[in-house]
Amino acid sequence: MIQELMLNFYLVSIFILISSFLTVYYIIPRISWVITNKKLNDEPNNRSSHTTAIPTMAGISFFFTLIFTIFFIQYFDEDHIGLNLIASSTLILMVGVKDDLVLSTPKMKLIIEALAIMFLFFNSTMEATSLHGFLGIYEIPEIVAYLGSVLIALTIINSYNLIDGIDGLAAAIGIVVSTIFGVIFYTANQQFYFILCLSLIGMLSAYLIYNFSPKKKIFMGDTGSLLIGFCLTFLTLKFITLEASNYDSLGIKLENALVMVLAILCIPLFDLLRVIGVRLLNKKSPFLPDRNHAHHILIKNGISHFRASALLVLLNIVIVTLCIWLSFTFESEMMLFFLLMIFCLYLVLFNVLRKKSNQNLISDSK
Repeated sequence: MIQELMLNFYLVSIFILISSFLTVYYIIPRISWVITNKKLNDEPNNRSSHTTAIPTMAGISFFFTLIFTIFFIQYFDEDHIGLNLIASSTLILMVGVKDDLVLSTPKMKLIIEALAIMFLFFNSTMEATSLHGFLGIYEIPEIVAYLGSVLIALTIINSYNLIDGIDGLAAAIGIVVSTIFGVIFYTANQQFYFILCLSLIGMLSAYLIYNFSPKKKIFMGDTGSLLIGFCLTFLTLKFITLEASNYDSLGIKLENALVMVLAILCIPLFDLLRVIGVRLLNKKSPFLPDRNHAHHILIKNGISHFRASALLVLLNIVIVTLCIWLSFTFESEMMLFFLLMIFCLYLVLFNVLRKKSNQNLISDSK
């Protein structure tokens, strides 16, 4: 009886969405209690957006929920990639926990992340040896494909990690991205990946309740942001490696897959590129932390955490909606040009806001 129920796609989908929400909702207070009693709270510093010690490492609840999800949906795992995902996620959890307790060096984090990504490539379904005509490029050498995939994956993981700087932003962006991928995988009849998207939506929705709570606030920490970033990377790699027939059902031009990835993850990726550019222009290390992220600039201009997160999430939705609509018609060159224009506008906007916040700071100090 139970086995028959677990083979029903729609029942399993509803079960995973609800159970992921409830599991995270139940586990987080237990994590918060342990963190507080062991005095492992996230203490505020010169880069923090909070002024009091806050429990962190809510991402541990994401890991347990992910493992349960993979177990319950193994029947739908036609690619047999569940074990690869568990092994990779365990490595990501380890580096995240270490970073939350004792800061890891950027070099060590990148090495562990790259190793976790390589575990996925033990499954042939993650091989992307063709760009399907993107900028006129089709088949690419296998070594180039692997190196390119690792570079894309590292960029996504760390760009997502970097936007986790104010309440609600990383979780809300994660929900938006998971929803978009969920629609894509449902349309393409990729049931395993669709249900995984539902699980991420359930997890992050439960976390948001605590993240915005004034009395029970907790942060996902690097444990959570790295793990969720890795899961979104996993979904991205699957999207890139979908077969041509799957893209036909989506109505998107096959050559626009990489442009769509840039659009879906535009806020984390735009912010990463802008921040690295600013640091290099100021002759500083790109790994040197600062308060020059888009969300920090909005906060400095007097916008609340909730509104800053809402604005950036809305911007992400608008950009990806426009790109999806245009991708039905235009070739990859035009799509890339369009996205580049949006990025330039993004740079101008936040440069103006940054100067305004600096002027306000100077006026307040007088």
